[in-house]
Amino acid sequence: MVLLHVLFEHAVGYALLALKEVEEISLLLPQVEECVLNLGKFHNVVRLVAFCPFSSSQVALENANAVSEGVVHEDLRLLLETYLPSKKKKVLLGVGDPKIGAAIQEELGYNCQTGGVIAEILRGVRLHFHNLVKGLTDLSACKAQLGLGHSYSRAKVKFNVNRVDNMIIQSISLLDQLDKDINTFSMRVREWYGYHFPELVKIVNDNATYCRLAQFIGNRRELNEEKLEKLEEITMDRAKAKAILDASRSSMGMDISAIDLINIESFSSRVVSLSEYRQSLHTYLRSKMSQVAPSLSALIGEAVGARLIAHAGSLTNLAKYPASTVQILGAEKALFRALKTRGNTPKYGLIFHSTFIGRAAAKNKGRISRYLANKCSIASRIDCFSEVPTSVFGEKLREQVEERLSFYETGEIPRKNLDVMKEAVVQAEEAAAEITRKLEKQEKKRLKKEKKRLAALALASSENSSTPEECEEVNEKSKKKKKLKPQENGMEDPPVSLPKSKKKKAPKEELASDLEEMATSSA
Repeated sequence: MVLLHVLFEHAVGYALLALKEVEEISLLLPQVEECVLNLGKFHNVVRLVAFCPFSSSQVALENANAVSEGVVHEDLRLLLETYLPSKKKKVLLGVGDPKIGAAIQEELGYNCQTGGVIAEILRGVRLHFHNLVKGLTDLSACKAQLGLGHSYSRAKVKFNVNRVDNMIIQSISLLDQLDKDINTFSMRVREWYGYHFPELVKIVNDNATYCRLAQFIGNRRELNEEKLEKLEEITMDRAKAKAILDASRSSMGMDISAIDLINIESFSSRVVSLSEYRQSLHTYLRSKMSQVAPSLSALIGEAVGARLIAHAGSLTNLAKYPASTVQILGAEKALFRALKTRGNTPKYGLIFHSTFIGRAAAKNKGRISRYLANKCSIASRIDCFSEVPTSVFGEKLREQVEERLSFYETGEIPRKNLDVMKEAVVQAEEAAAEITRKLEKQEKKRLKKEKKRLAALALASSENSSTPEECEEVNEKSKKKKKLKPQENGMEDPPVSLPKSKKKKAPKEELASDLEEMATSSA
C-alpha cells in the first residue's frame, strides 16, 4: 500500500501531512470536496505529521524564493528526510507546484504528484491550517502571509534584471509620442499664425524655429530693423532674417486682434517648451543607452537600439532572439500578411531606420539588412552578458558593416571576422581595466567622504550629549584655577577674610533695650 503524504508551504513554515485511507480517497473525489469544508470530517482524512517553522522572516523569504524557482532548500530537505519513511518507493508525496515536485523527485528520489485530489486536499489544509497547528491563530497566520508577500514582492522588484531596460523602454516610447505631439501642435501653430503672416511658412521649414518666430514676432506690423539681430539669432541665418523682415512689410495676411495674438503666443511657447524637453529627454536616452547597451548604440545608434529593446521587451529578450528575428522585428504584420497571401516576406523591420540600409543600393538592401541584423544580435549579447560595458565591440562591428557596404559597391574584400574580433578583445580589455580603475577611484573618494561625515556626526553627538551639570562643574573648576593663579605666582597676598558686620537694629528694638537698662540700674 502506498503511503500518501502532502507537503504544504506556508508563510510560517513547512507542514507535512499524512492521509488516511488512501485507496478510498483516491477513488472518491466528490467526497473529498465535501469533507474539505467540514473541519471534523477533514480531521478524519488528514493528520499532521510534522511542522517546521521558520526561525525569522529572512529565512521565510529565502525558502519562498527557493520554492518559486523550483529549488529544494536545506530546511525542506531536512524535513522530508527526517519525517518521510526510508522506503522511498512506497511513498507518494503530493505537492502544489510541479517545479518543486520535479526538483524533489530528482534530488531526493520521492515520487511526487500534483493536481486532482492533491489540489483539493491542499485547499482544505489552507483553509484549516491554523486549526491543524497548535499555537497558531488565524490572525497571526494572515499577518505572516502579508509580511512575506510584501518582502517577496519587494525583493522581486529590487533584483529585477530588466529594471534598467524599463527606463529605456519608457524613454523611447515618450520620445516617439512627443515627436507626434510636437508635429501636430506645430501644424496647428502654422495654420493659426498663417492667417496673419502666411509668407513665414515658406521661409522657415523647421517646426520649433517657426514656433519661436511666431512667439517673438507677434504682430508683423511691429517688426522693424531693431529686431533684425534677434531674428538672426533665432534663425541662425542672416539671409533668412532679412527675408522675414522684407516679407512682413509686404505681407498679404489679415489683421488680427491683440487677444488672438496672445493666444497664439501662449500656444507657441508651449510647443517651444515641449521641443526643449524633447531635446533633454533625447540626451537622457543617449546617456542611458551608453550605460546599458554601449555596443548596440555604437553600431546602429541610440534611437534604433532603444526601439529594438522596447519591441523585444528587454535587452535579455533581444539577446535571446536569433538574427533572423532581429531582422524583421517590427514588421510582424507584413510578415504574416505575406505568409497568408504567399507573397514576398519583408526584408527589414525596425533596423530600416539605421543609415546603412538607406545608403545601400536597391539590390543590396536585403543583403545588408541580413548582415546588419547578424551584427546587432552579436552586439546585444555582448551588452547583456559582459561584466564591464564598453563600446569597443560596437565600434568594430560598425567598421565591419561599413566594409561590407564598400564591398557591395566597389568589390573591395573586407577583413576577416576573426582578425577584427581579436583586435576588439585586446582593446576591450584595456578599456575595461581603465573603467575599473576609475570606478575604484570613485569608490575610494566616496568612502573618504563618508568617513569624514561620520566623524563629524560623532563629534556633534558627543558635544550634544554633555549635560548642564557637567558644564557647571567645568565652569567652577575654571574659576578656581583663576583664583589660584595669583597665589602660585606670588604676586599678591591671599585675601584676608573679614568678619561679617552685624546688622543694625531697628529703632523700636533700641528703645526697648534702653528701658531695660534703666530699670536694672534703678533696682
